[in-house]
Order: sequence, then C-alpha cells, then structure tokens
Amino acid sequence: MAGELLERLVRQHPDHPAAGVWWFDAALAYKFLNNWAKAYELGREAAARADRDAQEPAFWNLGIAATIMEDWATARDAWRGFGLSVPDGEGEIVADFGVAPVRLGNGEVVWARRLCPTRARVLNVPTPESGRRFGEVVVHDGAPNGEREVAGQTYPVFDELLLFRASTLPTTTVHVVAETPEDVRALAAFFDEHGYAAEPASGTRVLCSCCSEGSVSQDANHQVGGGQQVNLAAPVDEIAGLMDAWRSAVPARRSWTWPRAS
Repeated sequence: MAGELLERLVRQHPDHPAAGVWWFDAALAYKFLNNWAKAYELGREAAARADRDAQEPAFWNLGIAATIMEDWATARDAWRGFGLSVPDGEGEIVADFGVAPVRLGNGEVVWARRLCPTRARVLNVPTPESGRRFGEVVVHDGAPNGEREVAGQTYPVFDELLLFRASTLPTTTVHVVAETPEDVRALAAFFDEHGYAAEPASGTRVLCSCCSEGSVSQDANHQVGGGQQVNLAAPVDEIAGLMDAWRSAVPARRSWTWPRAS
C-alpha cells in the first residue's frame, strides 16, 4: 500500500530533499485508511519538518490524529503550529469554535458546536433510524465538503471521521399537535432549557449526495404548525412530564401522544 511504500522510502532516505513531503504523504495515506496510530506516528515526523505558523497541513493532520489518540499536548502544539489559538491545559481541548454543519457517516448533515478545530458536539436530534444521538461528540475532517447558507451566512460542511464519544440520551418519537410554529419553537426551547433537545421531523430534508455536497440554503425558522412527529432526546422517564408541562402552558393550542404501536 502507498503508506507502507512511502514510509519505507523515507526511512531509507531520511536526508532526501523531499523527505518532508514523503513523511506528509505517508501520514496522509494512513489517515485515508483510518489507521490513526500510524497517521499519528508519521504525522509527528511530517510536522517536525514543516514551517510553524504558516498553515502547513502537516500540523492540521497531526492535530486530528493526536486528538483521536488523545495526546492532548501534541494536539495543542499541532494546532498552534498551524497558526491557531487554543486554550492552555493538560486534558481535552474544550473551547467554543462556533457552530458548523457536520455530515455524519450515514450521510445525514447535522449542526454541531465545535469544541476544538476537529471535535464537535451534535446539537440536532439525528433521525431515529440513523442510530446516532443528540449530544455525541464526533471528530470531523478539516476540508469542507459542501456548504449551508442560513440567513445570509455561509457555513462549510465537514465530514465526520469517527464517533469520539457516544451520547447516553436515547431518541424517542412522539406525535405533537401544535396550532402555530411558535408552539413548536417553544417546545424546542423548553427541552433546550433542560439540556435536552426536541426536533420536528418536518425540519429534515432528504438530499442526494451530489446536492448535499453542494450549496444548500436552510431556513432557521423551518417549524410548522399542525400535527407532526417530533424526535426527542431526553431520558424516557422524563418525557411525559416535560411534554405535559409544555402542553399545559397553552392547552388550547397544544397536545401530544405517544406513538401508536405498529
């Protein structure tokens, strides 16, 4: 394979003028194979030969691999070598790098809050059939693959590389009748106040891969009134109490039921 051949070549000719490029290409080849231990090992060699503060991709790829290997000291140094500012510390890098859409491994695009240059916590409730969950932390690539436009602002879409930390919150689907879109938005806000999430199924759009990887415009206020399915990310034993509290605020306009067994 390419990674092995390049690694053998550069180890045989470590002083060759192209050695830095060979280290980088070898590490990149292992990254494409999701062999993160080798990508980390060879990425360190590539970064050691790259110019700091010049946005050299060797540092970015090392930052990803070091994050996956949970070598936080190396990850911090790699991001700083690339030219980014990250908080000091010894453990996980946890900061606010803004929100971005991330394409999960099943092709579903969700919004997530970036905790570092390559890790993000999922803010949406993924579709139940995806098996993915609100609140999980994923590692994403640094090269954009599509974009989403919301309220005149464009956000690059990043592809997921792997699930870094699973979420303990299950996804439950209920049927909701809400007279107005504001009632649906109030439901989402109410769950958010409790650290959970409510996502109306009407907000999900199915796109082919070609369209998904292009430029897609999204409406931030996509909620609609009427009867609809809503996906909830919350402990199952708390759902009834939360839903009843939402309904009782304006009972004339709101109701909900558990889904019927098929």
